Amino acid sequence: MTDVTRATAVETAAAIAAGTTSAVEATQAALDRIAKVDDTIRAFLHVDTEGALAAAAAVDARRDAGEKLGPLAGVPLALKDVLTATGMPTTCGSRILEGWRPPYDATVTSRLREAGVVIIGKTNMDEFAMGSSTENSAYGPTRNPWDTTKIPGGSSGGSAAAVAAFETPLAIGTDTGGSIRQPASVCGLVGVKPTYGGVSRYGLVAFSSSLDQAGPMARTVTDAALLHTAIAGHDPLDSTSIDAPVPDLVGAAAARDLTGVRIGVVRELDGDGYADGVRSGFAAALDVLRELGATVVEVSCPNFAYALPAYYLIAPSECSSNLARFDAMRYGARVGGPDDSAETVMSVTREAGFGPEVKRRIILGTYALSAGYYDAYYGQAQKVRTLVSRDFAAAYELADVLVSPTTPTPAFGLGEKVDDPVAMYLSDLCTIPSNLAGGAAMSLPVALVDGLPVGFQIMAPPLADDRLYRVGGALEAALDARRGHPFTADAPDL
Repeated sequence: MTDVTRATAVETAAAIAAGTTSAVEATQAALDRIAKVDDTIRAFLHVDTEGALAAAAAVDARRDAGEKLGPLAGVPLALKDVLTATGMPTTCGSRILEGWRPPYDATVTSRLREAGVVIIGKTNMDEFAMGSSTENSAYGPTRNPWDTTKIPGGSSGGSAAAVAAFETPLAIGTDTGGSIRQPASVCGLVGVKPTYGGVSRYGLVAFSSSLDQAGPMARTVTDAALLHTAIAGHDPLDSTSIDAPVPDLVGAAAARDLTGVRIGVVRELDGDGYADGVRSGFAAALDVLRELGATVVEVSCPNFAYALPAYYLIAPSECSSNLARFDAMRYGARVGGPDDSAETVMSVTREAGFGPEVKRRIILGTYALSAGYYDAYYGQAQKVRTLVSRDFAAAYELADVLVSPTTPTPAFGLGEKVDDPVAMYLSDLCTIPSNLAGGAAMSLPVALVDGLPVGFQIMAPPLADDRLYRVGGALEAALDARRGHPFTADAPDL
C-alpha cells in the first residue's frame, strides 16, 4: 500500500491482517491527513488522537498474538457527533450540549469497537441533524472537498467530507430525511439508509424518533456493505429494533449480473428543477443497468408529491417532543443566575443554546401538536405517510428496486440558501419518501456535473437492504470499468 489514506477499507484491513502495514500506521496516516487538511475542510469537531492510537495498538496486538481479525479491524472511521461515545464529547453540533461527555456508548459505537474499527473522532453536523448543508452547526460550516466554496450536504456533512477528503475511509452518518444520502451524493460517496429498525438507535440522540436511522458512508459499495453488516442487527436496548437476520450484504455487493432484476423509475421523482447534468447522469446509469441485464420500467407513486410537506410536519413535531428534555436542569448548558426561577433558566438557556433552524422546527412542531391543530396538521401528515407507504408497496409489485436521482442539483454554494429554508428543504425532495415508509435506500456516485459529483438513488423494501447492494455493486463495477478507475480517483487533492 503506497498511500494508506487513499486505500479502501477492504484494502486497509487486508494489509493490516497480512502484516504489510499496521493499524497504528493506518491510524497515524489518517491523523496526519486530518492535521494537513481539516483546518480547511472542518469535518471534525473532536479528534481522539490518544484513544484512536490505543485502539489501533490493541488491533495490532491481537494480530501479533495470532488472532484472526475481523474484516474491518484496524480501519479508521469518523463518527457523526449525534452518536454517544465514552471518552469523547457529544455535542450534536449544538451549544446546548457543548462539552457534554456521555457515560455510555451508543450500540453503533460499541459494535464498531467490537469489530476493531478505530474511531478517529466525532464529525460536524447540522445542529441536532436539522439541515441539508452542515451550515446549521453551532461550530461553523464544513466545506466540500471537491470545491471548498460549496456545501458538503447535511446533516451528515462532516462525515461525508471526512471520507471525501481522504481523512478516513469510512464514516457513520444518520438519515432522517436524506441526511446520509444527500451528502453522499454531493461529496461523491456511497451512503446507505438502512431499513428503519435495522440498526439500533440506542445512544443516537433523537431528532425524529420514527425517522432517524444510522448508516454507513464509504468510497465503495463493498466498504459500505462491510460497515453496514458490522453495525446492523437486533438490539434489545432499542424497542424499535427489528429482530430479524441481517441479509448477506457483502455477498450481494459482489454480484455483477442483474438479469431478471426489475428497476422501477419513479415518475414523480423526475420533476422540474433538476440540473441537466443530473438528468443525463441518471439516464446514462439506467442504460448501464439495462446492459447488465436489468429490465427498466416506469412506476407511479402519486402520493410522493405530498411527502415533503408531510415530513416537515412529522419531523418537527417529534423534534418538539424530543428536544423538550434540554431543560438546563439535568445536563448540558445552563444559563441564568442562582436566584432565577426554573422557567427563566429554561427559557434563557434554550434561547442561548439552540440555533435558528432548531428553534424554527421546534416552533413548527409545537404548533402542529397544539390543541385544535393536531388533527389538521400532524394527524393529516401521518395519513399521507400511510399513503406514501402504500405507493411503495404497489410499486414493489412491479419492480424489485426503485430508482431516482438522489438530489436535484450538485452541491450549491456556501451561504446560497441559508436565508431560504424552503429552498434548502427541497434538497431532500427525492430522499424523504424512503424515511416516511421505513424502507432502505442507497446513493452512489454516477457522474460529474461541472466538476461536482451527483448521485443515483436506489430504494428497496423494508428488510431487503441486500437488493441495494446487488444493484449498487453491479452498477459501480460497470461504471468503474468504463472510466478505467474508481470514481473517487477523480477527487481533487487538497
